[in-house]
Amino acid sequence: MSSKEPFYPVALTVAGSDSGGGAGIQADLRTFAAFGVFGTSAITAVTAQNPAAVSRIDVIPGDGVRAQIKAVRTKLAVAAIKTGMLANAEIIRAAAAEIGKIQCPLVVDPVMISTSGASLLEESAVAMMREELLPLADWLTPNVHEAELLSGMKIRRVEDMVAAGQYCADMWKCSVIVKGGHMQGGNGIMTDVVIHEGKVLALTSPEVPDTQAGHGTGCTFSAALTAGFALGGNWKQVLKTAKAFVYGSLAEEVVVGAGVHAMYPPLETYDAEINLKRIDN
Repeated sequence: MSSKEPFYPVALTVAGSDSGGGAGIQADLRTFAAFGVFGTSAITAVTAQNPAAVSRIDVIPGDGVRAQIKAVRTKLAVAAIKTGMLANAEIIRAAAAEIGKIQCPLVVDPVMISTSGASLLEESAVAMMREELLPLADWLTPNVHEAELLSGMKIRRVEDMVAAGQYCADMWKCSVIVKGGHMQGGNGIMTDVVIHEGKVLALTSPEVPDTQAGHGTGCTFSAALTAGFALGGNWKQVLKTAKAFVYGSLAEEVVVGAGVHAMYPPLETYDAEINLKRIDN
């Protein structure tokens, strides 16, 4: 037996805690486990919430977030990182300073605006994210509202998603996935736009009809990407598998309370339902 054993894949999530379990740290660690990746975390905020409402948010001091990341990186072989809810400028600066010391893929889910359009990040923190964190990103995964804010463009159709994604890719020298989310296409297909190494692609899945378990889809997608990169996967397969994981988690939703539905790691494999194809040629 070799004296130097290969490390088990480790992923780090820097995000907020969701007491209801549907999103944030809880969704990230659940996703890492489903992919067979050892999950670690740095908690940025503790929220009191369920799928219906957020009743309280207690933000962790920036030094506390930085200490968590440092504690992980100094002893564990982190193979991929994702960021989610970072709450304020202090946390973004602290997290960016420590993440910059880790050499591995970084997936930034810029939790700035919810899919309903509600602001989740202070204005000063948006500027800090643009200046300190996004330049470190390898992959950026904004929803439509966040892509509008980052690019200054209005998004009404797929062509607009492409333009906003290309702006972000050029600005921060990273790959970008603009998530179509709840933008109404009317054709039964959910489309994300991918900008990678100068190529423009559409990442699509069938729409899951009548799902009531949409809370946490963004967190789950970025966590699935992070897990795939931690495992050393080819980028095309990582993207398709992450999309399939979200689709399957919605298709196999579970009921966790009276009228409360939640996405959950699927038992089946849904890769065959996912398409990734170029749309720029």
